[in-house]
Amino acid sequence: MSAVTAQPVAVFGCRPRVAGGVCFLEDQVVLHAAGAGCLQLHLEQKWHKFIPGTEKSRGVQALAVSPNRRYLAVSETVAEQPVLTVYELSSVPARRRRTLAAAELPAREAVALAFSPDCRYLAAATAPPEGHLTCWLWEKQRLMAAVRLEAPGGGVCQVSFSPQDNAQVCITGNGFFKLFKYSEGTLKQMNLQKGEPQNYLCHAWLSEEEVICGTDTGKLMLFETGELHWETSVEYKKPPRELEEDATTEEYESLYVFSACSSSDVPCGLASEDNGSQQDSMPQISAVVAYSKGFACSSSPGVVLLFEKTKEKEVYKESQEIWLPQDLFRSEPKTSGRQDIICICFSPSEETMVVNTNKNQLYMFTMLSTSLMKEKAAYFSYLNFPLHSASITGLDICMWKPILATCSLDRSVRIWSYETNTLELYKEYREEAYTVSLHPTGLFCLVGFSDKLRFISLLYEDMHVFKEFAVRNCRECSFSNGGHLFAAVNGNVIQIYSSITFENINNLKGHSGKIHAVKWSTDDAKFVSCDTHGAVYEWNLLTGKRESECVLKSCIYSSIALSSDAKIIFAVGSDQTLKEISESSIQHEVPAFDVVYTAVAVSYSGHMVFVGTSLGTIRAMKYPLPLTRDFNEYRAHAGAVTKMSITNNDLFLLTASEDGSIFIWKVYDKGGGILKWVKEVEYAEEVLIMRSDIEEKSQAMLDLQIRVKELQTENAYQLRLKDMYCNEKIKELEENFTQEISSLKTKHQILQAEKEKQELQHQFQLSELMNKQAREVQQLESDSNQKLLMENEKYQELQVKSQRMQEEYEKQLHNLEESKNKAVKELTEYYEEKLNEKSVLLEEAEEDMKQQLQAHEEIKKQIEEDEDQEILEIKIKYERQLLEERESNLQLKGEIGVMNKRLNSLQKELKERNRDTEEMRLEQQKLQGIIRSLEKDILALKTEVQERADTIQDKEKHIYDLKKKNQELEKFKFVLDYRIEEFKKQIESRENDIKTMKEQIHEMEGELARFHNESTQLKLNIIQLQQKLKATDREMHRERQKKQNMETLIKRFKTDLHNCVGFIQDSRKMKDGIRELYTKYVQRSDSVETEAAETDLQQEYMRQREYLERNLAAFKKKVVKDQEMHQAAYMRIVQENVSLIKEINDLRQELTVAHTQVHDLQSTLRLTKKKQAIQDTASSTELLSSPAVLRLNAEKENEKIIEMQQLEIQYLRDQIQEKGQVLAVQPLLVGNLPKLNLERSHKTQQQ
Repeated sequence: MSAVTAQPVAVFGCRPRVAGGVCFLEDQVVLHAAGAGCLQLHLEQKWHKFIPGTEKSRGVQALAVSPNRRYLAVSETVAEQPVLTVYELSSVPARRRRTLAAAELPAREAVALAFSPDCRYLAAATAPPEGHLTCWLWEKQRLMAAVRLEAPGGGVCQVSFSPQDNAQVCITGNGFFKLFKYSEGTLKQMNLQKGEPQNYLCHAWLSEEEVICGTDTGKLMLFETGELHWETSVEYKKPPRELEEDATTEEYESLYVFSACSSSDVPCGLASEDNGSQQDSMPQISAVVAYSKGFACSSSPGVVLLFEKTKEKEVYKESQEIWLPQDLFRSEPKTSGRQDIICICFSPSEETMVVNTNKNQLYMFTMLSTSLMKEKAAYFSYLNFPLHSASITGLDICMWKPILATCSLDRSVRIWSYETNTLELYKEYREEAYTVSLHPTGLFCLVGFSDKLRFISLLYEDMHVFKEFAVRNCRECSFSNGGHLFAAVNGNVIQIYSSITFENINNLKGHSGKIHAVKWSTDDAKFVSCDTHGAVYEWNLLTGKRESECVLKSCIYSSIALSSDAKIIFAVGSDQTLKEISESSIQHEVPAFDVVYTAVAVSYSGHMVFVGTSLGTIRAMKYPLPLTRDFNEYRAHAGAVTKMSITNNDLFLLTASEDGSIFIWKVYDKGGGILKWVKEVEYAEEVLIMRSDIEEKSQAMLDLQIRVKELQTENAYQLRLKDMYCNEKIKELEENFTQEISSLKTKHQILQAEKEKQELQHQFQLSELMNKQAREVQQLESDSNQKLLMENEKYQELQVKSQRMQEEYEKQLHNLEESKNKAVKELTEYYEEKLNEKSVLLEEAEEDMKQQLQAHEEIKKQIEEDEDQEILEIKIKYERQLLEERESNLQLKGEIGVMNKRLNSLQKELKERNRDTEEMRLEQQKLQGIIRSLEKDILALKTEVQERADTIQDKEKHIYDLKKKNQELEKFKFVLDYRIEEFKKQIESRENDIKTMKEQIHEMEGELARFHNESTQLKLNIIQLQQKLKATDREMHRERQKKQNMETLIKRFKTDLHNCVGFIQDSRKMKDGIRELYTKYVQRSDSVETEAAETDLQQEYMRQREYLERNLAAFKKKVVKDQEMHQAAYMRIVQENVSLIKEINDLRQELTVAHTQVHDLQSTLRLTKKKQAIQDTASSTELLSSPAVLRLNAEKENEKIIEMQQLEIQYLRDQIQEKGQVLAVQPLLVGNLPKLNLERSHKTQQQ
């Protein structure tokens, strides 16, 4: 690499139209877009730190700083694609952390950026109509979500995150205001736009839910959670100074104009003719930003309004106006204060506000002054100094002072100091300035304007035009190194003037194109110039003639440089090379590597060469010039480099560009040290000043001294008067305070006496209350002791009962656990068998799929091999024909084109088949998803079975309780044994019938399954046979068609041959006829052969297609079968659930019946005991009557029991009929659970 390095020390410039173009990193550090990157600027220490952009970008489009001030996001455009770069500002220099390439977005640039509150996410918006909002997890370079913004038109677009919510994003633009919420990889809109769409130019978050928006019609709209909460319109503002001027001029206006102004709503100042254009203009909110007290916005050019929060109906109220200052050094000072403010930002402590205007200017305002100032209007001041707002056309340095002069198309001339990095002088003129040259003393300068060439004296605080020359559109001018001469370009002529007498000494004529650069040699003996026609001339100023020339008409030269000995000329131009010219010829040409060089500068030592490019980069290289890429390249400007120069001590490099920026570079050697100049230059400190200025200042000093003396005497008199007044006030206050002290003492004594009385009363009341409390406590203690004894006895009794209950319940639980374990084992075995069956079916399906895929791949390979063979045969055939018949070249080319088309069609068919295979894979994935869902359903059903087992256990507990009660009542069942045995015999016969019916049902199910399988197989066979029939029909149709075609062709040939035989005597006609027959039928036979080959290919394609269609139909049928099987299983589970619910209801009914039976038996026991007591005590007559009564009761009881048993038998019959109907409808859906339910119902009947 090159041993020459350069580092930017200062940057003067600001890039326009950058979203978020100015922001604070600290309270005293401001960051803004400048050149092709960003600039950090310290407000107090005045140091500059430049952060270059990415390679091949043309400047920053948008920037954003993270809330923790550690990261900077920059949007640039590289190769017409947006690139987002995140820098880490904590490292020195700023380190590029991540680069996000948004190539998938259709837009060319991202116009707005924003960091989330936790600095993890980055939102980027592209401009409508192809607008997109993207959200990035920038540390992982991952695009989280993107959403398209449908907007009616283009315009300004702004995006921002909620200050406390990472997932909430707000974006505004022309015709839309949208709030998005990020969730699960998508951005979902939260608000619905109501009313007419507005052109929202800017917005800012005031809180977590409030967003303030500004429109192009001057409206401020406050949205709360996406709905309009408050709205106000801001009037078009006019500067206070203009209003004062208008007020003075109104006194001289006519009464008609005054009445017209008073009747209108607008201020009278707007009615003047001078400001008619402003009267028509409408206010627009170009920028808005929030701060702790409210928000700040710009409603009109040159003004920022501060709004503070109030508790009234108007949520926010205007508190202050802050105006841009009028620049007195401008040709029109009023216009300097009417710039559009495009960006506002506050420092972290909110002590300073900085704004950026559309004319590349930066202004600041200290917010502490707002609380001290009573006036409503305040004024900004320049952040550092005014900057260029257009392309810089001229740059020059001098020998005596460390200054440089620049001129620009913004009609200004500026003098900068490259040692202190400040602006020394500045003045704006009415014409555009094209070139500037500093006198070696630094006291004068030449400026070429569009109308004249002016010789200007650089005064202490001003620029004074000393002499004007009639040179229009002077594009280049230059002082000699001695300062006694200067050269000015007038069209194609270079005019040499004397700096002392201002006489035209010589005119150098010979250029045919526009002259782009002129240079003097160190001894002022030679003069070099270049033009647009590729001419580089070396002039002798003594004779006024050309000494040497080098012309290259293909190159348009833009800049030249001379070595210190004036022997070598370095020239750059449009041919992308750096040329080294000496002795009227080009000695070396160094390529620029796809870049146009626009400026060149050579150090005074002759060891360094610096070149500026059309992309704005600076290249530093050693001399002699390298032929390879042995140079250091630096990203600096966003436009082409127009001028560059090196200081006399080779320490600083100065560059200017079309983007209006100036860079000051410090040059270093290979080891990193600064290059040392042999002679140490002492700069002059003298300045020029006008005599009139000195007289005015001396007079002003005298006036100020007199004024100071007068103010001193006035202040002394005022102080005496204030002392007198203060002494009188002190006496009055002392008297008042003594009176108040005496009255307060008397009040204090009275209050103390009252206090003592109240203390005595309180002591007496306290003693009475204490006695009452002691009595009540004794009574409560005695009552509580008695209660405790009673509760203790109850507790012991309950404890004994609980022990008994625990023992009983433990026995019951043990029995229930055993029954539960058995049921669970049965169910698990049943479902495991089912799962095994399903897994076997799945494996078979997967094997079928693999076999089919292998077959498909083999078919694909065969097709490819056949195609390759056909292609080879066709190539060999046509190569032979080309060798035999060169005349038929055109015909063969057409046939080759046809074959290419066929190949393309075959490739398309292959692609379609690949797509079909992908579709099959997708279907397989879908089937796997269905299988997974079914497995989930099986797990859910297992859980349901467990729950139902728990319910069955609860019911078995109830049954167990009933069994115990039945054991107690067995003593009273002797009467009913005979009837119960009869019913048991009937039940056994019915059970046998049920078993036979079940066996018949099982047999019917098997038969039905066999019939179902046979029917499906027959259906498949029928479908295959139908497809074969269709294929054979098609082939028969084709063969018949071929036969007909051949017969017709033979007939035609016979007729043509018969006609040809008619000319057998005429040999010529016979020959022509045979040729016609040959051309007609032989060539047709070739085409017929090709057609036959095509038909064979089509037949093969149709066969393959039919085979694939059959496979696809079989797969579809399998899928349908699987779905039917799964649906049937699901319906079976639902029916089992229904049967279980029915059984639960039946068990509940049986429980109620058992309860009634127990109650009846208990009542019969009580009656029998009473009757026995009556028999012992009653008389003989009563003894005869009582057994009859008892027999009547027993008969009634037996009748009731018989009725209940009949009801149970009827219920069982109904249940058997219902289950038989279910089995007849769905024979395949027979499980184990219904059998278990039947057995349980029979057991309950037996019990």
